[in-house]
Amino acid sequence: MCGIVGFTGNHNVVYDIVLGLTSLQHRGQDAAGIVTFKDYFHLKKGLGLVSQVFEERHFKRLQGNIGLGHVRYTTQGSNDLQNAQPFSANYPFGVAMVHNGNVTNFKELRNKLYHDYHILPETSNDLELILYVFASELIKKDLKDIQPADIFEAVKATQQIVKGAYSVIAVIANHGLLAFTDPHGIRPLVLGRQDSKEGSLYGFASESACFDYLGYELVRDLEAGEIIYIDNNLRLHTSDGYRLEKAFCIFEHIYFAREDSIIQQRLVAAERVKMGRMLANKVKAAGLQPDIVIDVPTSGYFAASGLAEALGIPYRRGFVKNSFIGRSFISPTQKEREEVVKKKLNPIKAVVKGKRVAVVDDSIVRGTTSKRIVKMLRNAGATEVYFISAAPPITNPCVYGIDMAISTELIASSKTHEEICNYIGSDALVYQTIEDLQQLYKTLPCCYACFTGKYPVEDSDKLLSEIEQERMEAKA
Repeated sequence: MCGIVGFTGNHNVVYDIVLGLTSLQHRGQDAAGIVTFKDYFHLKKGLGLVSQVFEERHFKRLQGNIGLGHVRYTTQGSNDLQNAQPFSANYPFGVAMVHNGNVTNFKELRNKLYHDYHILPETSNDLELILYVFASELIKKDLKDIQPADIFEAVKATQQIVKGAYSVIAVIANHGLLAFTDPHGIRPLVLGRQDSKEGSLYGFASESACFDYLGYELVRDLEAGEIIYIDNNLRLHTSDGYRLEKAFCIFEHIYFAREDSIIQQRLVAAERVKMGRMLANKVKAAGLQPDIVIDVPTSGYFAASGLAEALGIPYRRGFVKNSFIGRSFISPTQKEREEVVKKKLNPIKAVVKGKRVAVVDDSIVRGTTSKRIVKMLRNAGATEVYFISAAPPITNPCVYGIDMAISTELIASSKTHEEICNYIGSDALVYQTIEDLQQLYKTLPCCYACFTGKYPVEDSDKLLSEIEQERMEAKA
């Protein structure tokens, strides 16, 4: 999972890109990069947060009225600078690209590029494969007179070749800004516009919150497989692209997206409140009578508030969060995840002492973070701790860009409900049901593979085996 932006207009876009990336920092903390185009590509990327990678002196060099930005959360390839995005190619034409997602036929594409086009990718980042596949298709056109239809045909061919989940933004030098999604529309991408006296400015981003900071109007989400191309005259062209059955990632609404973002025409905060309200019946059915409801900051807040409202009991802030510590879910190792939780959260003893506490988190993945949270609450004086998960049990790894571990590390894949409750040390454990979640999203076709094991992209068994083998080798 990463955060991407792309802008084109009649002014220097680097400041829009930097501010846009800052608003998407929650989507990736490993690396950040920007590329702009004016006469040629101007590129700067580095490891770390946006504020650590970019300084004022870089802005003077990153000139151009069209450009891209990326914040990285490593799921494919190593966390090295060479794997940081954006990527660019200057022959036979100039194209720069960023993406959010995960290519699932990685090995197959590497072999195809080598045998069919004598291209040997230089990194282990799957974006490079998308870039070269697209370039290989576009080169078949008349490069001296590229038309929108040519670009659409090249993208459509790319979508049929490249499997997996991806939202892509690209700059085609001296031509315009391009964006497209995978055929299932698994990863989010939104279009924004800002009208000025000089004309319209356009932007693409992983989330709408990016546009709020920049004064852009949210136009809409890109549909599954859709292609949008904005030429150098700021004229917008669209194509359906290559479409299959829609399967939007449900975890965007559960955990990953910012609460103030509107994704698939739904405010993320409101969706999480609904998830919390649905949990109330399960808490009552279990015979639990908490004195207060608290959340695991910050993705558990709105679900916790919804649960408290439905139960008619007080919501309280039970933890103080250190905002300068990153998200534990996307830390690369288990040891680091535990250290992040330890440093990030501190219970407010006066709030939980002597209370039966219902603590709401977005999900339970490995269980070790949940175990530490329960222990902290007990040490702070809670008489009973009920752990509530806004998501159903995660039993299968995600192969589309969320690092949900290998199956042997997912606690719900090998332990029963009672065993999980005993492991994390809570007095009770309540999960959202997959049936209720699917009912909430009955009008939005979603991917629930991490809960059900039903993956929208073919050859999932082979893919899972390859991913688990790769990750086991990396741990060795």
